[in-house]
Amino acid sequence: MAVGRFYLSVLALSSLGSMCILFTIYWMWNWHGGFAWDGSIHMFNYHPVLMVAGMVVVYGAASLVYRLPQSWVGPKLPWKITHASLHLMTFILTVLGLVAVFRYHNDNHIANLYSLHSWLGITTVVIFACQWFLGFAVFLLPWASMWLRSLLKPVHVFFGASILSLAIASVISGINEKLFFSLKNATKPYSSLPGEAVFANSTGMLVVVFWLLVLYILQASSWKRPEVGITTEGQPLLRERE
Repeated sequence: MAVGRFYLSVLALSSLGSMCILFTIYWMWNWHGGFAWDGSIHMFNYHPVLMVAGMVVVYGAASLVYRLPQSWVGPKLPWKITHASLHLMTFILTVLGLVAVFRYHNDNHIANLYSLHSWLGITTVVIFACQWFLGFAVFLLPWASMWLRSLLKPVHVFFGASILSLAIASVISGINEKLFFSLKNATKPYSSLPGEAVFANSTGMLVVVFWLLVLYILQASSWKRPEVGITTEGQPLLRERE
């Protein structure tokens, strides 16, 4: 029964994640002219799509790898590789998203990193990069001792959930900032809730629901990977048997 509820939750999460990405693409396409990698506003439009896809959807999927019942039996190596690879994909998408916004700003002589959204976003990316490299060094490479892994595991888990929460705050503030900029001189101001505002706000709500469902799955005790003892848990990845 618990497994059935888990897979229903994963199905709902997959649908929500797809909707978050598709809604963001449609927003940029329908109201802001689509996409181009040329330094114009159309290059900026890649930024929200890549950040939602990377720091929200793919990151959320990476966080849940060890909740899959299939990961509870057999060697842990494939699941560690999957977890790390999804986070690496997140990092690549995030870097491309940052390149899109910084190049647009620089080519159009717009200041960088002056808004709360940008401060939140760059802080999230820096913490995420540190988290990934620390996880790679400690939990993948064979040099770290068992006590160090045991010491850092709760920290790794805490920052994993915290980074997703910071990413959600960055996305929500970014949606709001984009609407204020794009609708401040429009015939229908933001306060009158034109079609773009309704659609973008709805996209933001989808992102929030996605985040809440990820947190719910992470916190559900019946869906956590059973502990197999410190000896197995402490084994370095590169020494685990295939």
